[in-house]
Amino acid sequence: MRTFGLIGYPLGHSFSKKYFTEQFQREKITDSSYELFPLENINEIAELLDTQSGLKGLNVTIPYKLQVMPFLDELDQAAEKIGAVNCISITDVAGKRHLKGFNTDAYGFECSIKPFLQPHHTHALILGDGGAAQAVKYVLDNLGVIWKSVLRKPADNALLFSDLNAEMMKQYQIIINTTPLGTFPAIETAPEIPYEFLTNQHLAYDLVYNPEITTFLRLAAEKGAAIKNGKEMLELQADRSWYIWNN
Repeated sequence: MRTFGLIGYPLGHSFSKKYFTEQFQREKITDSSYELFPLENINEIAELLDTQSGLKGLNVTIPYKLQVMPFLDELDQAAEKIGAVNCISITDVAGKRHLKGFNTDAYGFECSIKPFLQPHHTHALILGDGGAAQAVKYVLDNLGVIWKSVLRKPADNALLFSDLNAEMMKQYQIIINTTPLGTFPAIETAPEIPYEFLTNQHLAYDLVYNPEITTFLRLAAEKGAAIKNGKEMLELQADRSWYIWNN
């Protein structure tokens, strides 16, 4: 039996387990299972590898997309440039386990946002700076979109949420939430941006997918902005993970 799974902490409701379990049933795949592996500390990955002999691949979520990298034997080009990993392939090389890290977040994000981009979407604000934000930056660079990170605490080359004003919001017409704010069950939370300055020229993209319409997206839509949640991105990155594990 081949085992795949998700590491992170806490895990709670998992899109990945439901998605892959349904895919296995739909495609009549009987030699594979997808499990949740909540690790309170990233160092527990060593024990996981020792006890799960059939483990062939892992997805990685908060907070380990950066912390997992020292445990890997190899990175693909995108993961190395992004500096974050959310997919690991586990193969046998010369009788030893070989862990290679990939970043499928970038693939999922790029494919899902491109249909929404308009010619005037040349500048983006990235809310938050975790592992997923690194993939977003990588994609925006490839698309030629100028971006700024928006953080709660001062950092080099980043804005504070308190810096956002009418002029800034007029220039940066793509707003991307990479924070967990708004995720179930804390659905009333949202990034503290000046929503009153959003217009029908803006695109609001939320990596959160549960609920389908977060408070961030609802407030943006009320101002006429185009909105997109992270569900398609997750589906695309999951499909990409499956391709990596089987090729």
